[in-house]
Amino acid sequence: MDEERIQSLKQLEEHLGYQFKEKKWLDRALTHQSFIHQTHATDHVSNEVLEYLGDAVLALAVSHLLLHQFPDAREGTLSMWRAHLVKRSSLVFFSKQLRLDQFLLFGKSEILDGGAKKASILANAYEAVIGAIYMDGGYDQALRVVQNHLEPYLGSYHVSLLPSHDYKSLLQTYSQKTFGLTPRYSVLKESGPEHEKQFQASVVIGGNIKGTGWGRSKKLAEQEAARNALTKLELQRSESKEI
Repeated sequence: MDEERIQSLKQLEEHLGYQFKEKKWLDRALTHQSFIHQTHATDHVSNEVLEYLGDAVLALAVSHLLLHQFPDAREGTLSMWRAHLVKRSSLVFFSKQLRLDQFLLFGKSEILDGGAKKASILANAYEAVIGAIYMDGGYDQALRVVQNHLEPYLGSYHVSLLPSHDYKSLLQTYSQKTFGLTPRYSVLKESGPEHEKQFQASVVIGGNIKGTGWGRSKKLAEQEAARNALTKLELQRSESKEI
């Protein structure tokens, strides 16, 4: 690893809040397989295995943090929050916050193909970095870094601060874990002219309407219905806990 690369990685360590004992782990976490294939670099290894490891470490760390913060929460609720925190769009969000795209190593073809902007690559890079921290410093250090990144979003309503909400997936996870049922959606109403049509959708769990919502398409209306259902279910859970 040349001096320029070492200095570059030091900048990233400041963003991460973690200093590597062996920078080879961080360098590996940021090496895309295209770099290996096109440069035939014998001194580099791609980040695929670290990504695999980081996925498991991240899931454990988030589970740990959620359970610590909400010891009385139900399994379904915890699973819902964890699914949201570790889904691809959330990992892309954290990756961009750390500016990982500026430190990734690509082959020329992937650079031309816009690899540094691809959601899958950015999400995988974040997981690989967490895996690298685990290999270099162990679980406690990985947990500390994950906590620093996720702490502002480790709450029932704060979770919605993350971008690209997929409320339908969240509701499905919650419903299956809590009730053993899959939510069902239907369109209740359509209104407006063809070019500005609005749809109202409902979501039903176990025969009861849990939420309704409006949107410019059926999919958007279903997402809004799922969002309202999640809010209602979380409010009901909070009220029952207080009784």
